[in-house]
Amino acid sequence: MSVDISPSEPLVVCENLVKIYKIQDLEAMALQGLDLTVQRGELMAIVGNSGSGKTTLLNVLGGLDRPSAGSAMVAGYNLLKIPERTLVRYKREVVGFIWQQTSRNLIPYLTAIQNVEVPMIVHGTSPRKRREWAKELLAEVGLADRMHHLPVQMSGGQQQRVAIAVGLANNPPLLLADEPTGSVDTATANLIFDIFRRLTQNYGTTVMIVTHDRTVTARVDRVVQIRDGKTSTESLRRTAINLDDPLDFNSTHEEYVVLDNAGRLQLPREAMEQLNIKRKVKLDVVEGKIEIRPAEESSK
Repeated sequence: MSVDISPSEPLVVCENLVKIYKIQDLEAMALQGLDLTVQRGELMAIVGNSGSGKTTLLNVLGGLDRPSAGSAMVAGYNLLKIPERTLVRYKREVVGFIWQQTSRNLIPYLTAIQNVEVPMIVHGTSPRKRREWAKELLAEVGLADRMHHLPVQMSGGQQQRVAIAVGLANNPPLLLADEPTGSVDTATANLIFDIFRRLTQNYGTTVMIVTHDRTVTARVDRVVQIRDGKTSTESLRRTAINLDDPLDFNSTHEEYVVLDNAGRLQLPREAMEQLNIKRKVKLDVVEGKIEIRPAEESSK
């Protein structure tokens, strides 16, 4: 059921990605030349304020929205040019979706194991294989003892864990999660992130989480911030190990400003406000470093 992808090649590559929504005579650019590369097996988060374009990116990668321009390659599929018939197969085999609202993830009159089996029935998996795989997935998310319960008989956190199993039913290489912890408490949120971590380790699944919650930094390997429809900054996990005591280690995140293929970057808004930077800056190369400072007219 899985798609064969070379581990050395990125799973997701977006270059100068543009998405324009047209409402009557008005056009709104949700994505404005976004660049993003995601390796297979990553556990990462896309963060940004409301209207930044993060949900639009998720919809494009999930095959729910067509890109307007640029390039969006996922597992070898060109989402700008993909035929409609191939797009159906793409959504069935390559990508799994988890919505924040559990009502969008589960069919209320089916048990947990029946919900997990639904995508496999559509895919044509044999009854024996789909039952075995559904049991394995529910055990993986810690719900082996709840597989015959209806959604109404489970807590919100349990329903969301069933939704994770549903998203993995056809063993897709990419799992997209839209605010998966937005409706659960902190303890359940930590449990869900632990599950995402195991999925990347046990199955090589790439997990992309879209959220406005910036505290996810401590729970994922990489955080990409989107601002005004473009990637703005990245935070990467760094682990420092004490060579005298291998069990003594600390994880931190380093933040980088993203440089696109045209050499453009977005300065952090806090730095712009602090230095009163407006439309123009002065740039100098000083002792092997690039120095950016406000232009005189920026301070007027």
